[in-house]
Amino acid sequence: MEAYYPFVWLAVIVGAAILEAVTVQLVSIWMVVGGIAALIANLFGAPIWIQTGMFAVVTTLSLALTRPLIKKALKVKREETNAGRYVGKVGIVMSEIDNEKGQGQVTVMGSVWSARSDSGAVIPAGHNVLVLRIEGVKLIVAPES
Repeated sequence: MEAYYPFVWLAVIVGAAILEAVTVQLVSIWMVVGGIAALIANLFGAPIWIQTGMFAVVTTLSLALTRPLIKKALKVKREETNAGRYVGKVGIVMSEIDNEKGQGQVTVMGSVWSARSDSGAVIPAGHNVLVLRIEGVKLIVAPES
């Protein structure tokens, strides 16, 4: 069986590389490095337990040393939408805001939004409100003081 060990490590290397190419999520690239180390150990005549140990140690070390750097480099920045521009603005209640009935609309900066009262109080149509935050597709508002 020892004559086949280099092919086993080559299969691990190729399999991990293919898995990495298919997923593109940095899942198995470290196993490629570990497989190369195990293959080198095999070529120097190391017993299978040393080859397996090399695979495990080098895979773990390469993962531990490079993963934080790669995660930082590939960190996707959250893109803010322009909806945040409504927060802090004053709007006009177009239809009565009643949280219990699940109704209410506000016009802010020319846009009509569904709205809910922050305190739960009913706010009649025609009153000015301050936009406190956005939750989903609804503005959370409070009567302007």
